[in-house]
Amino acid sequence: MSQDSRKIRLIMDLRNQGVTDTAVLSAIEKMPREVFVEEAFLDQAYANQALPINCGQTISQPLIVGLMTQGLQVGNRHKVLEVGTGSGYQAAILSKLARRVYTIERHRDLLAQAEKRFTKLNIRNITSMAGDGYKGWPAQAPFDRILVTAAARIVPPELVAQLSDQGGIMVLPVGESGDVNQEVIRVRKDGTTYHSERMFPVRFVPLVQGLPEYKSATRRRE
Repeated sequence: MSQDSRKIRLIMDLRNQGVTDTAVLSAIEKMPREVFVEEAFLDQAYANQALPINCGQTISQPLIVGLMTQGLQVGNRHKVLEVGTGSGYQAAILSKLARRVYTIERHRDLLAQAEKRFTKLNIRNITSMAGDGYKGWPAQAPFDRILVTAAARIVPPELVAQLSDQGGIMVLPVGESGDVNQEVIRVRKDGTTYHSERMFPVRFVPLVQGLPEYKSATRRRE
């Protein structure tokens, strides 16, 4: 089966499992996932499953990418923060939907690989940094949307503080590392208050705090 056929089958699968936002489906369809997977897994690039990448991390299952992106309700004027760049795939999907994406990754090797992929795909509205995702990116706050791609034990107050007071939305997995009861939570902020709602169960790698890389220089693509 060709990559195009696998991609079509994947899009149909995502639609059948609840990803109904046409803009999100279009972004996934247009983004070549094979660019973001390791060479050993190229034949599985459009399988609806998570795949290993370097540094003991994974590229998320397309269904989870679709559902979390859909839940974020991204508009084309939004400024988005992603915590956990990983392979760069989620940031690339967001770049098709938002005005600008800021993405933070704790592993420098992963970040360097992701940046090369952004360049290869001529994605110009992503700004990246190596650093501590728990601390967010205060110099660029507030953000209209925040997406976290690693599981926090609780909703990080530093990230809530960087969310726009005017209807800001954050989507993130919450739960202990290895906990089968992790859940994706959607946080909505209005003024100085926020409320959260549960979305669906997941299994994510943990969100790690306290990395010195946070003070490293940014790399920009204008």
